[in-house]
Amino acid sequence: MPARLHLHTLQMKRAITATTLALFTVLSYAQAPLEGFVNIKDIDPSIEVELMYAKSDNFVGEKMYSFEEAYLHPKAAKAVAEANSILGRIHPGWRLIIYDATRPMSVQQKMWDKVKGTGMQNYVSNPKNGGGLHNYGLAVDLSIVDENGDSIPMGTRVDALTRLSHIDNEEELVEEGSMSLQAIENRRLLRRVMREAGFLTIRTEWWHFNFTTRSDARTNYKAAE
Repeated sequence: MPARLHLHTLQMKRAITATTLALFTVLSYAQAPLEGFVNIKDIDPSIEVELMYAKSDNFVGEKMYSFEEAYLHPKAAKAVAEANSILGRIHPGWRLIIYDATRPMSVQQKMWDKVKGTGMQNYVSNPKNGGGLHNYGLAVDLSIVDENGDSIPMGTRVDALTRLSHIDNEEELVEEGSMSLQAIENRRLLRRVMREAGFLTIRTEWWHFNFTTRSDARTNYKAAE
């Protein structure tokens, strides 16, 4: 091959490589939550992560995320790690497993479009109203796994949007035979460690915990786009 042609070929290969690398960098950045959120694994590697919206096995029946890591606002991430430490002191070997954390507002819009006008609409925050605390990295959906990595019974799966997931009727559920006492005790354990770490519960979802209020989030924090 003539020297001039060889040089031209090398220059083209380098240009293609540089372009590919730049494109990959841009795409990788675009697919991740906004800067300012932290990967929970960087705070506490022992916490399990299995994002339900990173696959299609969820209540909307569609994969919504292009990432598989659990990102949170640094304050919320630190509190989740504290809850995991509290759990480990109560039950050595047990740890938290996260099913949802920061949810970009663009995903919130897609989710809202899927459920608006249906019976599931009340379970999804309207992005036009500022979204929910997941959009600010200040809410987390989670449960507990034992020392073998197996989920302990909670009475329902995460994201089961029925009365069986409510936390204000648990004694009634046990009395009518819809829920085991063990499942209720496990829920109470989860609430204990999360509350001790500074989280708030909601009535309709045993797995969902808020680090602050919506008004505080909308005033003092920035949502993921």
